[in-house]
Amino acid sequence: MLTPSAAIPHLIVAGFHALSDPIRISVLELLRQQELCVCDLCDALGVTQSKLSFHLKTLKEAGLVNSRQEGRWIYYSLNISQFVALEKYLADYSRFSQILPARTCNKPS
Repeated sequence: MLTPSAAIPHLIVAGFHALSDPIRISVLELLRQQELCVCDLCDALGVTQSKLSFHLKTLKEAGLVNSRQEGRWIYYSLNISQFVALEKYLADYSRFSQILPARTCNKPS
């Protein structure tokens, strides 16, 4: 039985979408080391704040990063619990590690 895409939780879909861009992966790699403010991320990545803002919004909507405001600066850090959720989702596939037999289509041609 096929699982409709609507049955996949929104944050799982958003998480994998967020992981599909090289700039967002670079942001996550930087945040693995420490919490950083937007200006530090812009400097490290060599991108404008407006471009980075778009990518940070995507990461936040996917639940992969947390933000906190301190004065006029916004600091970003990893939201480890969402990475754990993505990891658990992928780990479920290991249960199917044996190749399932091929199935023939039941629809008439």
